[in-house]
Amino acid sequence: MKIAVASEGKEVSMHFGHCEGFWIFDVENEEIKNSTFLPNPGHRPGFLPEYLKDKGVNCIISGGMGTSAIELFNSYGIDVITGAEGDVKEVVEKYIKGTLISSNSPCEEHKYHH
Repeated sequence: MKIAVASEGKEVSMHFGHCEGFWIFDVENEEIKNSTFLPNPGHRPGFLPEYLKDKGVNCIISGGMGTSAIELFNSYGIDVITGAEGDVKEVVEKYIKGTLISSNSPCEEHKYHH
């Protein structure tokens, strides 16, 4: 399984489309095997969900995300977790353990609502 986390440095980004980049975690048997950083190639409507799908991502985690991106990820069968915050590795570990809960709240007008 590949889990992507929208990030600013090693922290979860509050806005998916405008993040610095994505930490991609390879997870096998509920254990992180590897992680790599992909710089954000640029925010264009509809581009990032397909870009991450093509990288083999199964789950995307972010602080906030717009409705269109959520719908695109869902159409590709990719799990979307919003409302995350903190250290990217710790967030992925919580996801693996099943303790990371999505807020299911999309961003509205580039402001994140809890």
